[in-house]
Amino acid sequence: MTRVHDMGGRFGDGPVIPEPEEDVFHEDWHGRALAVTLGVGFLGQWNIDTSRHARERLSPQDYTAFSYYEKWMAGLADLMVEKGIVTREELAGGDILASDLASRMAPAAKVPEILASGGPADRPSDVTQTFQVGDAVRTSRPLGNQLIAGGHTRLPAYASGVVGRVVRFHGTHVLPDASAHGLGDRAEPLYAVAFPASDLWAQPEHPRDEVILDLWQSYLDPVE
Repeated sequence: MTRVHDMGGRFGDGPVIPEPEEDVFHEDWHGRALAVTLGVGFLGQWNIDTSRHARERLSPQDYTAFSYYEKWMAGLADLMVEKGIVTREELAGGDILASDLASRMAPAAKVPEILASGGPADRPSDVTQTFQVGDAVRTSRPLGNQLIAGGHTRLPAYASGVVGRVVRFHGTHVLPDASAHGLGDRAEPLYAVAFPASDLWAQPEHPRDEVILDLWQSYLDPVE
């Protein structure tokens, strides 16, 4: 089963309408939400995959009712409590106690440098590359994290069990299915795989289009 966040390609949600690049934040608090999320992330208590999974784990009622940055703040609040950074009482407005993590706070002057450095996810791996550019592959079915029941995965439901072709090899990268759950990097080969839109959906708006997904090797099986 998939969680409520996995809605890519779902019928009836309407078109995706790109917004002007200058419309970064719709509300003043959106920028603060981003800053708080990044600031707490600098404490080093989790990684990007953990934070993605925290948002995915929101209840379906909350996920569908919350705006984009409300999801961010709800997921952040859950993680901060789970990791012991704050208590529920502190979040509710109680007395805030001193934290041993205060020394890890990133000074404002260093934030641009930290953000500019990015967060590369390429890592060395002992896993042998199985596929080459041009190979036909089939994505995993049934869909799911193969390490943790109900865990995080980057294979979307609409592309599960579909045949595509490898168009690029990206090297070896951190496996989100492991990283999100504290199981280490478990880096493995990562590929860009192209799928015909007509194989993904019954009535694609542009049947001759292709959708290209970056997928880890453990998501893929060879097609003879």
